Amino acid sequence: MTSTHEARKAELVRRLAELSPRKRADALLEEVDGRVLVASIPAEDVYGTIIDVGLADSTEIVQYSTPEQFRTYVDLAAWQKDRMDPLEVLHWLRAARGDDDEAFTRKIASLDIEVLELIYAKLALIHDWQENPDVDTEGVTMETPEGKFLVEFRVDGVDEAAMRRLTFDLMATNPFELTRFLEAVRWESPLELEEAAFQFRQSRLQDLGFPPLEEAIKVFAWVDPDKVGARTPGMGLTSQAHVDYVTAAFRGLDEVERANLESEVRYLVNCVLVAEGAEPGDPPAIRRYSEYARDYLDLGLEHLTGANPELSPSVVRERSLKDLFQLGFSLTLRLKRQVEKLAKEEGAKFGETWLALDEERAVLDALLRKRPLKALKVPGAEPVPFRSRRELAEAEALLARVRTQRAIFTALLGPQPSDVVARFGVSLAELTPQRLFAATVVLAELDEVVDVAPVPAVRLTEFLNRVLEEKGPSAMVRPSAGARAVAALASKIADSKAELEVMVARVLASIALDVGAAWVKDGRVDAKKVIVLPMQGELPV
Repeated sequence: MTSTHEARKAELVRRLAELSPRKRADALLEEVDGRVLVASIPAEDVYGTIIDVGLADSTEIVQYSTPEQFRTYVDLAAWQKDRMDPLEVLHWLRAARGDDDEAFTRKIASLDIEVLELIYAKLALIHDWQENPDVDTEGVTMETPEGKFLVEFRVDGVDEAAMRRLTFDLMATNPFELTRFLEAVRWESPLELEEAAFQFRQSRLQDLGFPPLEEAIKVFAWVDPDKVGARTPGMGLTSQAHVDYVTAAFRGLDEVERANLESEVRYLVNCVLVAEGAEPGDPPAIRRYSEYARDYLDLGLEHLTGANPELSPSVVRERSLKDLFQLGFSLTLRLKRQVEKLAKEEGAKFGETWLALDEERAVLDALLRKRPLKALKVPGAEPVPFRSRRELAEAEALLARVRTQRAIFTALLGPQPSDVVARFGVSLAELTPQRLFAATVVLAELDEVVDVAPVPAVRLTEFLNRVLEEKGPSAMVRPSAGARAVAALASKIADSKAELEVMVARVLASIALDVGAAWVKDGRVDAKKVIVLPMQGELPV
C-alpha cells in the first residue's frame, strides 16, 4: 500500500516536472484543493517550482505549504555554506504571509528559534531603556509593550515593514515571550546562534537525503571497469547520435520500480551536490549536477549493456545507481590516469607547458581536473562530462596524436629549447606552442626552410596573399596552401607527415579566421592586431 502511494506521488511529481515552471505552478493552484496537492509533494520539489517561477510570483504556493515544507524552503534558500542570510529568511516570511494568520504563525513557529534570533541580531539593534533611557537612534524604532526594549530596525523599505510586522506577530503571540526573546538576542553570541542553527539545518538536510560529505564523496570512488562487468559480445561503440540509456531504463520498469529509481536518482544527485560543495538550494547547481549525474549513469549503462539500451532496465534492477555512476566516472578517471602518465614522459612538457597545439592542450587540461571532463572545441567554453564511450575513445586516440606532436615540437626546439624560445621574447607559457608553430609554418611556407622564430611584420602581407583567397566578406585558405610548409617540415621531422598536415591546416585556418576579413577589405593587415602569430618589426607606412 505504501509503495503504491509513493509510486503515485512520484508519478505526479514526474508529470509536474514535465510542465514549464509557470504551468507547473498553475497546476498546483488550480486543483480543487491546491493546499492538499502542495502538501502532498516533497518540499524540495515544490521549492524547485517556486524558484523557477520566482518567489514574488509564487506567494500563494508558499502560503499553501505546510510549516514543515516552509522550514525546508528556508533551509534550502537562506544559507551559503555555514552562513545564514537573514534578509532571505525575511523575504520568505513576507511571501508566506496571507489571509490565514494562524497558518502564518505556524510557519514562524516551525523555524528554529536561533534563526529568528539571528534575524534580529543582524537586522536590528535592541536597546534597553532601563540601561540607557537617552538612547539616540537613527532608524525606525518600535517599543515593546512593557516599555523595557526599543527595537531599532537596520533595514529600509519593504524589509523594514516586514521586520515591524514580524515583531507585531511575535508580540501578539506572547508579549512576555517577546521580552525574553529580545533579551536573548542581546546577550547570545551571533556566531554561536549561527552554528547551532546550521547544525539543526544539516540534520534536517540529511533527513531529506543530503548525505554528510564523507558519505557523498564515495560516489566518486574508483572501480575497475574491466572487473565490473563485460560488454555484450559483438556490440561496438555507439553512433554519433547520443543514446539516452537512463530514459531507456525508466521506460522498461513498472510504476513501483520507477518510483524507487526516482528516489535513487534524487539521492545520487544529492551526493554529487554535497561532494562538489554546491548548495542544496541552488537551482542552477541542481540542474548542472543532475545532468552531470545523468551523463555518467549513461556511460555506466552503455558499458554494462554493450551499447544496447534495451538491456538498461535489467541492469538497473541488478545494480544500484551509485554503482553505475561510479563505473561511468571511473571510465573517465582511467583516461585521466593515462594523461597523468603521459605528463611524466620525457619531453611531454617544456616547464609546465604541454608541447601540443591549443586544442590538444585543452583536452589534456580538462582531463587533469579533479573530476576529469571533456573539453569542447569552442574557445573559452567550459568543459563538460563525457556522454559516451565513443567520446572517451576519441579522447584516448588524441593522446597518441599528442605524442606525435610532442615529437614534432621536440625536433623544432632542438637540443637548446630555451635558446629557441628566447627568440620570441616571452615564456613558452605566454607564447603558447601553437603560436610558436604558427610562426614556423609561415616562414616555411614563404621560404621552404625550417626556422623557429617570430614572423617579420614586413612579410605578413606576402604570406597572406600566398595562402588566402577571397570568399565574400572574409577569406578562405587556398587548396594549395601549406604544401610548401609541410614539405619543409617533413624533411626535418621524420615519420610525422600525416600529423604535420593536420597541424599546418589547423594553423592556416586559424590565421584565416583571425585576419581574413581585414585582408579582404584592403589587402593589408595591421601586424599589431594579429593574435595568432608572434610578429617582430613594423609594417612599412
